[in-house]
Amino acid sequence: FGHDVEHSPLHRLEHGLHKLVPFIVIPIFGFANAGVSLGGLSVAALVEPLTLGVAAGLVVGKLVGVFGASVLAIRLGLADLPANAGWLHMIGISLLCGIGFTMSLFIGLLAFANDAALQDAVKVGILAGSLIAALVGAAVLLMAPATGGAEEDVE
Repeated sequence: FGHDVEHSPLHRLEHGLHKLVPFIVIPIFGFANAGVSLGGLSVAALVEPLTLGVAAGLVVGKLVGVFGASVLAIRLGLADLPANAGWLHMIGISLLCGIGFTMSLFIGLLAFANDAALQDAVKVGILAGSLIAALVGAAVLLMAPATGGAEEDVE
């Protein structure tokens, strides 16, 4: 009973892995479970209408939907802008909402259940859209001031 739990090897391992899991392990797990083969991937596959539509839906759709609903709720007095956050922070968070691709994969695979080629285009669009949403959302949040406030106004 005199063991120091805080300095046990398991505790140190847990804390060491804590930073790797959300940024490396989970994305690799998600990518592997998406079942997308990048072997025959070309620029032409990235610019197919279905692929572009799915990617744009994740990036632009989440931005418009999440940010628009947030602005509406705040303007109607149903919600408050989070403490120390400004509108640029809200835009960044709205963009980051495009990362979650589990449900997108589920819906896309159901929508095109009888066509493997279309399923692959949907998967590529989801992965591309998620990557774009992550990069643009992170860039916006990095550009946002450290603290904002409710006194900022949507332009």
